[in-house]
Amino acid sequence: MSSNGKVAIVTGAGSGIGKATALALLKEGYSVALAGRRADALEQAVKDAGAAASRALAVPTDVSDPASVRALFAKTKEKFGRLDLVFNNAGQNAPGIPLEELTFEQWQSVVNANLTGAFLCTQEAFRVMKSQTPRGGRIINNGSISAHAPRPNSSPYTATKHAITGLTKSTSLDGRKYDIACGQIDIGNALTEMAERMAKGVPQADGSIKVEPLMDVAHVAKTVVYMASLPLDANVQFVTVMATKMPFVGRG
Repeated sequence: MSSNGKVAIVTGAGSGIGKATALALLKEGYSVALAGRRADALEQAVKDAGAAASRALAVPTDVSDPASVRALFAKTKEKFGRLDLVFNNAGQNAPGIPLEELTFEQWQSVVNANLTGAFLCTQEAFRVMKSQTPRGGRIINNGSISAHAPRPNSSPYTATKHAITGLTKSTSLDGRKYDIACGQIDIGNALTEMAERMAKGVPQADGSIKVEPLMDVAHVAKTVVYMASLPLDANVQFVTVMATKMPFVGRG
C-alpha cells in the first residue's frame, strides 16, 4: 500500500459513508485526514485501515465551528504538506416529526452540520488549494436523493441538501480560476447506521410504511474514489448512486 502522493480530508469519517470512503482512499494510496466529532470512532477507523494506518491522521472536528475547521486544515497541511481532495460528508438529520413541531434548535443543528460545515470546509480548501504547488484540487459534496425529492417530515435535511446543490454549483464555478473542481454525489439507501431503519419500514409519500431496499456502502466509496481519480481538467459534476429498487424513480 504505497502512497500515491495525494492528500484527502474526509469529514464524518468515524462511521458510515465517511469511514468507508476514507478507508477506500487509503487503500488507493491517499494520505487521509479523518475528521469527525468522536475521537474514539476516528481512532478505530484508523486501526481498521491496517497497513495503511501510517498514512491516516485522526482529527476530532466540529465542522460547524470555524476555529475547529481551520485547525483541521492546518493539521492536515502540517502533516502531509498539501491537499488534493475534500469529501464534505459530515451531516445529520432531525427527528421525523411534523414540520410545525420542530424546534428552532433542531432546525439550526441540521443547518450547522449539513450546510455551514460544508461551506466552512470549502472555504478553507480554497485557501489551501489555490496557494499550493501544484495548484488546485477537488471538492466532493455528499448531497442526497433528498436534493431531488423529499421524504415526509424531513424539511431541515431536505432543505440543506437542496442548498448543497447550490453550493456545489457555485464552488464549481468559483473554483475554475484556481484549478479547483467540485462535484456532488447523491446517495440513496446505502446500508449504514443512519439508514438501518429502512430495513424495518419507513414512511412513504402516501402515508404508508414500507421496507426499502438497501445497497452496500462500498459502492458509494468506490464512486467517490472514481470521482477523485480524474485529472483536474475533467469532473463528475453530479452522480446518483442508489439501491436499484428503492421507491425513488416514479410516482409514490
